[in-house]
Amino acid sequence: MDEFERLRALIPDKFDLIKTKKVLVVGLGGVGGYAVEALVRSGISDITIVDYDVVDITNINRQIIALHSTIGKYKTEVFKNRINDINPDCSVTVKNMKIDDNNINSLFEKDYDYVVDACDTISVKKELIRICLRKNIKLISSMGTAKKLDPTKLEIVDVRKTSYDPIAKIIRKMVKEEKISKKVWVISSTEKPVDTKDNVLGSTAFVPSTAGLLCAKFIINDIIK
Repeated sequence: MDEFERLRALIPDKFDLIKTKKVLVVGLGGVGGYAVEALVRSGISDITIVDYDVVDITNINRQIIALHSTIGKYKTEVFKNRINDINPDCSVTVKNMKIDDNNINSLFEKDYDYVVDACDTISVKKELIRICLRKNIKLISSMGTAKKLDPTKLEIVDVRKTSYDPIAKIIRKMVKEEKISKKVWVISSTEKPVDTKDNVLGSTAFVPSTAGLLCAKFIINDIIK
């Protein structure tokens, strides 16, 4: 018996394949945190996690590592400890850095099978798409989850088929202008954003987390076909 017995019961002939894959997760907020959690609990044993921020009290409503006891600690370090506690055999590479156009290529010193884009910076999202297409790496990119209340409206879809999502609109424009022919897979909501006072990016515990779980589902289901 081990920590993966119940999962192995579902996919006895394919579980070992999951353990061979390398995954990069950019952004450890509400979406990226739950993606990491689900990936590691699903047997991913080589993961690189990227974030520059520390846990803030405002993260507690939606981020899995955000507790009063972790406030002020780097998200990457908190997550590394959590991952090792879930699966001590998991190889965790930590990149405690803010990604921009000048340093993004340093993320790809290792060869990855999958990339989860859970960052907030539009220019980084665009460049991750370009790099992954060029390197033939499978990417799943989370669009906006703020100002949303219904997790059932989230879906995995080619960005060209998105609606009601301001981030997806920008990515669609890029895909069109750069004449990208391949599908660009994203997690996006069909829910119209809720208007908030002073345009605050209000969020729930259940919409970002669902987006993160869908990112993990995309990868694990692709591995096991």
